[in-house]
Amino acid sequence: MPARRTVVTATFAIVLSIVPSIGVVAGGACDPIDTAPVFAGDVPTANDVLGFDLGSQEVTTDEAWTYLDAVDAASDRVVGDTYATSVDGRPLRYAVVGRPANVTPGGLDDIRQAVLTIRDPSTPDDEVATLAATTPAILYIGGNVHGSEESGTDAALQVLYELADRTDCAAQQILDHAVVFVLPIMNPDGREDDTRRNAYGVDMNRDGLMRSQPEIDGRTELLRQFPPQLFVDAHEFGYTRSFFPPNSDPIYHEDSSQVFDQVSNTYGTVLADLFEERDWGYFNGGGYDYFAPIYGDTVPAFGFEAAGITLEQNNGAPIDVRVEKYHDEFWVLLSAGALDAEGILTAQHEAYVEAVAEGEAGTLEPNGVYYDDRPLLQEVPNERIRSYFFWGADDQDREVQMLVRMLQRMDVQVYRLNAHVDVEKFRSYTDVVGPKTIPKRAYWVPMAQPQKHWIQVALNRDTYVPVKQTYDVTGWSLPLLMNLRGGSTGNVLSPDATLADPADVPPAFDPPADPPTVGILKLSHGVYMFEAVRQLEYLFDNAFLQPYTEVRSEDVADGALHGLDVLVVPGSGIKAGLERLGPRGITKLKAWVRNGGRFVGYRYGGGLLADRIGMMDTTIVNSPTYGEGLLVKIRVDPTSHLFDGMGSKVWVLFDNDDIVRHAPTGAEVAWYTKPVVTSGLMTDYDRAIVEGTPAILDDSYGEGRVIVFPFDPNYRLYTIAMERVIWNAIFGP
Repeated sequence: MPARRTVVTATFAIVLSIVPSIGVVAGGACDPIDTAPVFAGDVPTANDVLGFDLGSQEVTTDEAWTYLDAVDAASDRVVGDTYATSVDGRPLRYAVVGRPANVTPGGLDDIRQAVLTIRDPSTPDDEVATLAATTPAILYIGGNVHGSEESGTDAALQVLYELADRTDCAAQQILDHAVVFVLPIMNPDGREDDTRRNAYGVDMNRDGLMRSQPEIDGRTELLRQFPPQLFVDAHEFGYTRSFFPPNSDPIYHEDSSQVFDQVSNTYGTVLADLFEERDWGYFNGGGYDYFAPIYGDTVPAFGFEAAGITLEQNNGAPIDVRVEKYHDEFWVLLSAGALDAEGILTAQHEAYVEAVAEGEAGTLEPNGVYYDDRPLLQEVPNERIRSYFFWGADDQDREVQMLVRMLQRMDVQVYRLNAHVDVEKFRSYTDVVGPKTIPKRAYWVPMAQPQKHWIQVALNRDTYVPVKQTYDVTGWSLPLLMNLRGGSTGNVLSPDATLADPADVPPAFDPPADPPTVGILKLSHGVYMFEAVRQLEYLFDNAFLQPYTEVRSEDVADGALHGLDVLVVPGSGIKAGLERLGPRGITKLKAWVRNGGRFVGYRYGGGLLADRIGMMDTTIVNSPTYGEGLLVKIRVDPTSHLFDGMGSKVWVLFDNDDIVRHAPTGAEVAWYTKPVVTSGLMTDYDRAIVEGTPAILDDSYGEGRVIVFPFDPNYRLYTIAMERVIWNAIFGP
C-alpha cells in the first residue's frame, strides 16, 4: 500500500476527528440526527404548498420547483436559481441555503473568492489558515441524475426546508460553517419520463468527462463558479442494503490523498455510525470503484479536489423509507463537512500545493490495491511527465478546438507554441520514444499547475488499471478519442509559448452539397435501442445539423423506406428487430439496398442485421471478449472515402464489441492492429481474439452499399474522431 494513503475499511471502527459518534460531538457540538428539531414556523411545509408531506409520495418536477420557490420566498436563508436547461427545455433549479449574509450576491461572491484564494497554491500558509478558519465550506447535495431514481430529490427538498426554518443547534452548526447547494433534480426530463437517461438517451452519470449534455455541462459550470468541498450524489439500485464509501478497487491513481482519506475514512465512517445506530443494512465496495472520471463523485474529486460521494439505496423500498434514509445521510454528511470546514479547506489547499509540486517534478501519483485482497496488476510507470503536447492534421481544427475548450473549461492553462520545440525524449501516444520536433502552433500543457490531476485524467496515454475489474470504462484519453497527435515528455522545457485565447464552441460540420435523405431505423423498443437511436440523433441535431426520419422496424414492410437514400441502424435489438421486420420487412429492406440504398449499421444492431439477412457475406459474432471500455487503434485503408481527412490510423473505443470472423474479399477497410495498441485494460485473451480482425466493412449489395461497424462508432458520444467517419459513411460519396 503506498504510504500516501491510510485506509480504514467499513469492517473496522476508527475515532473520527470530526464526529466521534453520532452522539456527542467534539467541541460541544450537538448530535446531527438525534437533536430534536425546533422550527421557527416561518417557512411553509410541503403540505402547506403541495398538499402532501415529502416522503408520502414522489414529487413531480413542477412540484419540486414550486416548493423550492416557496421556500426561497419565505426564508432569507435561501436563494434559488437555475444552472441549466434540459434537452427538452426544463429548467434545472438549485437553492443555496446558509446564513442570510452568506447567501446574498455579495456574500456568495465573498465566499467564492475566499475559497479560490484558499485553493490557490501560491497563497501563503498564514493567509490560508486565516481564511479557512473564517470561510464557510461549500457543500453540495444532489439527487435524481438518473431520472428513475427519485428519492434523493424529495430528501434534498426536506433538508432544504429544515435548514431554512430550524433553529436548533444541529441545524445552526451547519449554517454556521457552510453554505449548502441543493440540486434536487439533475435530470428533469428523465424524471418525467421515468427513465434512467435524459432525452438524448445519455446516462448522465457517465457524461462528466465529455460534458456533452446541457444538464451535466451546466452542473460542472456551477461547480467552477462555486468550487465544492463536498459533493453528494444520491442514487437507487436493486439491492436491499444501502451502499456508501469506502469504494472498491480500482482507485484512479490521480485521486489525491486528501480526497481519498475524506471519502474513505471521514465520511464513510460517519455514514457507518449512522447505519449501525439505526440498524440499517449497508455494504461498502461491492464493485463501486473510484476510477473513471465520468461520475458525480469522481469529477468533483479529480477536477475540484472535493470529496465526491456516491450513495445508493433500495429502489424497491417505500418512498417514505427511502426519503428518511437519504434525509439522515444528507444531514450527517453536511454536519461532518460543516464541523470540519477549516480542516477540509486547508486540506484542499494542500492538495493543490502538492499537485503543482508533482507537476514541477514530473511525478505521477502511484496506484495500488487498497480494499481487495488481490495483487497489483500494473503499476504507474516510473517515468517523468512534465509536459503534454497535442496538435492535429490540417483538417482537424474542429477536434483541436474542442479539446482546448474542454481543458480550459476545467481551468487548465493551455499554451500555443510560437516556435517549434526540439524535445530530447518524447513519448508519443503510440508509445514511440525518442527525439521529437514539436511543430509551431501546437498546444503545450505544462503539468506544473493546480489542475495537474485533471490534466493527467484528460491527456493520459494510459490509465494503468491496477486490478482486473472496473465498474465501467478503463480508458478515456481525450487526444486519443479525438485521434489527435501528441504525447508527453519529462524534459524540463521553457518553450516560446503564449497562453491560448478562450476557445469558442467548435463549429458544426459543413453541410453537404447535395444532402441525402436519411432514416434512422429503430430496431426495437428496448432501453439500449432508445439510447443508441437518441445518441445518434444528438449528432444530427448538434454536430451534423441535418434532418432525419426515425423509422420503426414494423413499418418497413409498409413502405417506410420510400424516399430515403441512407438508412442508419445503430446498436442493440437484433432479435426483436428481426421479429418486427418480419419476412415482408426484410424483403423490402434488401430490395431497397439492392436498388441503390445505403445501409450503415453498427454493433449489436445494424451490423448483425446485415449479416443475418444476407446483405453481406460475413460472419459476425457477439463478443467473446471481456474488454471493458478501452481505446484501441485500428489501421484503415486510406483509399476508402470513409476515412477522408482521417490519416492511416484511428483510435476507437472497444467495449466487448462484436467480432468479424469472416468478411467478403475487398470489404475490409479497417483492421484492429497487430499487435493491438491499447489504452486501458485488455487481457491477453482479448488480444488474441481481437488482433488483426476486421474493424469496419464496406461492400456493395446490388446497386447499393452496406457499411458495417462491429463496434459502436458513437459510443456515448465519447468518440469524437469517429464522428467524421460516421459523417463520411452517411454523407460521403
